[in-house]
Amino acid sequence: MGDTAAMKPAPRRLGPWSVPPVALGCMNLSHAYGAPPPAADAERLLLAALDAGVTVFDTAALYGFGANEKLVGRVLKPHRDRIVLCTKGGMAGEPVGPGGALQRVIDGRPATIRRHCDESLARLGTDVIDLWYLHRWDKAVPIEDSVGAMVDLVRAGKVRALGLSEVSAATLRRAHAVHPIAAVQSEYSPWTRNPEIAVLDACRTIGAAFVAFSPTGRGLFTDAPPDPSRFDPKDIRLTMPRFGAAHWTSNLTLRAALATLAGEAGLTLVQLVLAWGLARGEHVVSLPGTTSLAHLHENLGAAAVRLDPGLVARIDALVNERTVSGERYSEQSSREVDTETF
Repeated sequence: MGDTAAMKPAPRRLGPWSVPPVALGCMNLSHAYGAPPPAADAERLLLAALDAGVTVFDTAALYGFGANEKLVGRVLKPHRDRIVLCTKGGMAGEPVGPGGALQRVIDGRPATIRRHCDESLARLGTDVIDLWYLHRWDKAVPIEDSVGAMVDLVRAGKVRALGLSEVSAATLRRAHAVHPIAAVQSEYSPWTRNPEIAVLDACRTIGAAFVAFSPTGRGLFTDAPPDPSRFDPKDIRLTMPRFGAAHWTSNLTLRAALATLAGEAGLTLVQLVLAWGLARGEHVVSLPGTTSLAHLHENLGAAAVRLDPGLVARIDALVNERTVSGERYSEQSSREVDTETF
């Protein structure tokens, strides 16, 4: 069963900070899943999260090609001393080709790392970023060189702590040998188990937080699952095999099975899967995103849920790397990440 503790959930470590178990991913306020919400609604959600006790707000230079950082910076600047402000560089919108239209570019060269940081600081309207992630490891650049440039940002007082995203345990250890890595951010949910191969344990060993993004399976494990036939043409899930016709029906069956378990436990499906992620270790921080105030509070409620080990085992048996249909990324996107695969 799932028990909801009456007391406030115990905080977790994110670098030098003590933070609530559930953070807020700000990406879909500006990026990735179709048309973003009106600015007033996005601002309302950010402030509601702050009022509800969220302290970790996560954005990136890539999201909306800078628009998300501007939004987060503008809305939360009056509350800067209350939050842990996280953003990412090394992957951003850069002018490419005739006309200089912005396209997503992965570039981990030291000069680009420094430029991305300065641009993010300006958009965020702050003089220091609390946690700065390398959004993707540029495999044409040794990780030691990219992290070395990030260390320069720490020494310059522009960044307080360093993180990596979608890297393997081996790459994490190489980076950590250059400078302590405070956090690794990767996709993790019952249908994306790659971090269990090595990264979850590697983070625990070096004392880094593991920040789980897309913990609801990019919307699959919600009370109203997405309909791929109605996706906006710019929805990034259109490129993900699991949402394609060859796999979607099978994956909906897995969702239905987990929804049954959630009902038996007296939880919403979202709270079941978020609590499942938090149960994987005290170093795990959950990073759901939403555009809905109701869903925001539903997400935060998962922090107080304690799952019975028997229920965790049933979840693991139902949804895992053997039962999920389809790869999580396209071939191109798979080449751009460094995570281990089964």
